[in-house]
Amino acid sequence: MKRLIPSPPLSFALFIVWLLLEQSLETATLLSAVILAVAVPLITKGLRPAAVRMRRPGVALRLSILVTFDMLKSAFDVARLLLTRRTSRIGSKFVQIPLDMRDPNGLAVLAMIMCLTPGTAWGEVAFDRTTLLIHVFDLDDEAAFVAMIKRRYERPLMEIFES
Repeated sequence: MKRLIPSPPLSFALFIVWLLLEQSLETATLLSAVILAVAVPLITKGLRPAAVRMRRPGVALRLSILVTFDMLKSAFDVARLLLTRRTSRIGSKFVQIPLDMRDPNGLAVLAMIMCLTPGTAWGEVAFDRTTLLIHVFDLDDEAAFVAMIKRRYERPLMEIFES
């Protein structure tokens, strides 16, 4: 069964999303949903990183809450800056964050956190997995920002994926 459906959650999600997109339960729609749910995970199997082994679900829950709070705060901060500052006075820049984490799943989550947070518009993990490059909308103290990212996000992700 694992050969036919290498990722049951992905297959299930694809099946449901296809039905929602088509808004139909006709035979042809159900058949195409099954074909997609089986074919896409098989075709993309080599693109996915190693299986996720989450070791500290409590830390993951706390991190999720922290990230949600940080995203909301950042959204308000960005809105305030856009409404109160001239564009020329906004100090946006690219920042390189040296990484200690090497787990591909943890690195992917870190990159997603950075990309989804308002004020950090772009991100890339270096090929050698040693650096995360992000664009920050407004930054005063680069060293403090790097230390905050490592403390608030990288360290908990290392506990979750590498401990």
